[in-house]
Amino acid sequence: MVIDREEAEAVRPLTLAWVNRQLEVGERVAGTEVLHGGITAEMRRLTIGTQDRSTRDLVLRTFVDPHFVEHAEDMLNREADALALLAGTDVPAPGPVAVDATATHCEYPSLLMTHVPGRTVLDDEGLEARVPLLARQLVAIHALRPAVRPHVYKAWTTADAVVPPLGADPVAWAAAVDVIREPAPRYEGRFLHRDFHPGNVLFDVSPPSTTGPHITGVVDWVQNSWGPADLDVAHCSSNLALLHGPAWGLRFAEAYEEAGGVLAATGGERLYWRLLDALPFAAGAEWVARPWRRAGRAELTTRAVEERLDAYVAALLDALG
Repeated sequence: MVIDREEAEAVRPLTLAWVNRQLEVGERVAGTEVLHGGITAEMRRLTIGTQDRSTRDLVLRTFVDPHFVEHAEDMLNREADALALLAGTDVPAPGPVAVDATATHCEYPSLLMTHVPGRTVLDDEGLEARVPLLARQLVAIHALRPAVRPHVYKAWTTADAVVPPLGADPVAWAAAVDVIREPAPRYEGRFLHRDFHPGNVLFDVSPPSTTGPHITGVVDWVQNSWGPADLDVAHCSSNLALLHGPAWGLRFAEAYEEAGGVLAATGGERLYWRLLDALPFAAGAEWVARPWRRAGRAELTTRAVEERLDAYVAALLDALG
């Protein structure tokens, strides 16, 4: 394989030296490719040339944003621990190779892991077939019982921090904020991915296929936590609502229960968790929309995402309030 000099230089020198020390004798980094779609970190696929002239792929996660560098030690170690746990399960995920969570050896905190085949699929087409797959995969994640529980989940907003998007229904948003102002409902704890959504799930959708699409991997485990299954369902629901429309956000919870998942007993409890996840998107609409546009969803402007969020909050209050 010919080494692409510009691609090889994309990995910083100290980090490249650290990666090389994790390789088998006779292996080398033969090429790199920037992986798009991530929000919090730089992601690169590294093509590794082996001694027998074949190749294998690894993935390098690097935190460079100062905010995430500050929290990298906890997040990267948490992900490495989760990947080690998942290696002995039926949940398809990368395997951990090495972690430098404090940037002792690398320019920035980094995690090296195995590569999982497949790609993210964010198109409207085929969504009806993918939603049940997402639901079944999340049920399988929640069935895991780690010997050591991860951190208890953290809420991503508070009632006083919520700022409705421009043009949002003030009455609906005031009611929604009042819901999350109440104490959190009691729940039965589960192992959570905590950032489970279509952008962190890889599919094989290559034709021809007689069985249809199937999930090949679940990635980005830096937020894994212990908490209610409703919270993971809420996060995927919010993302589906913003990507594909509010009806799909409502549909996902149904699909989760159809797959055998168990949610909170009352509508009020379900509404709490669903809104606790949805309302923070008001402050981050552009943050989530930008990678979606890069992935081909050009119509998902910040304004379009805010309008869908407003409609989704209203739909939740109508359905569960």
